[in-house]
Order: sequence, then C-alpha cells, then structure tokens
Amino acid sequence: MKIRVVSNRDEIQNLEADERVIHLAFRPSNEDIFSLVKRCKDVEVIQIPTSYRRTVSKSIEMFLEMQKIRLIEGDVWGHRKDINEYYSVSPAVIERIREMKSEGISDDEVAGRLSRESKLNKEMILYIIEMG
Repeated sequence: MKIRVVSNRDEIQNLEADERVIHLAFRPSNEDIFSLVKRCKDVEVIQIPTSYRRTVSKSIEMFLEMQKIRLIEGDVWGHRKDINEYYSVSPAVIERIREMKSEGISDDEVAGRLSRESKLNKEMILYIIEMG
C-alpha cells in the first residue's frame, strides 16, 4: 500500500485523480481540503500530523464525513519526499497483520501492537485491516 505525500498546497493540482490515501505534510486550509477532494475523486483517507489535526474546522470534518472520507492523525516518519513522493507501507507490516488476524486477535489489539512495532499510527493500521 502506498500513501501519497503532499508537502505543500501547490502540489494538490498535480495529484493523480485516482489517489486513495494522502498524507498532507502542511497545515491545510478548508480550501485546500475542498481542492483535494475535487481533484482526487477516489480519496478514502486524508492523514495529517497531530499538531495540525486540532486546527481542522468542524465544517470540514462534517464535509469529509458526508463524503465518507476518513480524516486521521499521523505522520510518515523518516520519509524523504525528495527521493519518492509515496510512502510505502512495508509488506512485513501487512504480513504481520495477516498473521495476527489468523491467530484470532481483534482488530483493535492488532492495531495497538503494530502501532508500537511500526511507524504507523493505530488509525492507519485499522484502515489497512479494513482494506484487507
């Protein structure tokens, strides 16, 4: 699974229309979010750093909820945008999810354990589990 990393608002206009998971590494305005959703019709998840999450307006939260787009907190630790515009979730993480699920471990427990083991936050791991 790949997460498209967007470093500034000028990059929104250059995104592929079929992007599904996007990490905004800047503090987005309402207009930025609207532009992103308009540009990327298939977007399912928008991830922003925790420090920026608190600044998102209630109206944008409601808009995203109505569009069935998840707004989650998190970061892409150690990602170098100058090398690759996508952050790739390690196949080892996905394999570990499968192993734990086959052992009958609950989604919440899997997400909790893997958030400590990997560089992903719990919400993103829950999304990956749902995508199966």
